[in-house]
Amino acid sequence: MLRRTFLLALPAQYEDSRGETPWVPTPEEVVDTMLRLAKVGKRDVVYDLGCGDGRIVVTAARQFGARGVGIDIEPVRIREATEAAKAAGVSGRVRFVEQDFHQTNFSEATVVMLYLYTREMTKLKPRLLAQLKPGSRVVAYQFNGMGDWKPRKVIGKHHYPVYLWIVGS
Repeated sequence: MLRRTFLLALPAQYEDSRGETPWVPTPEEVVDTMLRLAKVGKRDVVYDLGCGDGRIVVTAARQFGARGVGIDIEPVRIREATEAAKAAGVSGRVRFVEQDFHQTNFSEATVVMLYLYTREMTKLKPRLLAQLKPGSRVVAYQFNGMGDWKPRKVIGKHHYPVYLWIVGS
């Protein structure tokens, strides 16, 4: 219940225009943990579903040499993410798409990043398993909405845990 109270008190710039999942920026130290846990490298294509300001995708490109795609339904977030990519000098390695991530084809992804409510992850799980190739990694912060699909690893050094799943294992 405390979590709901916190989310209802978010400033307007964080609200989802549909009144659903608000955008809460992933702390930078958690971004680093998520990317390292997934062992992101130059051959990876990192998708961030609900990318917000693009910090995960931009960091994956800038620090790990990966390519990336950020998906968000909010035009203001897409603009912020695009500007962040330009400022970081990684525009050629990343792109941002204004789209409902429930409609996204993410089959080219080798890594999918999630900072979503459990209910959103539960809806996504069948599509993740159907679209991603064996060995693809799924990393989530705070929420574990994968049901009986047990995480391969959990890191608890932050305020909330970071989870790693590997498709086909």
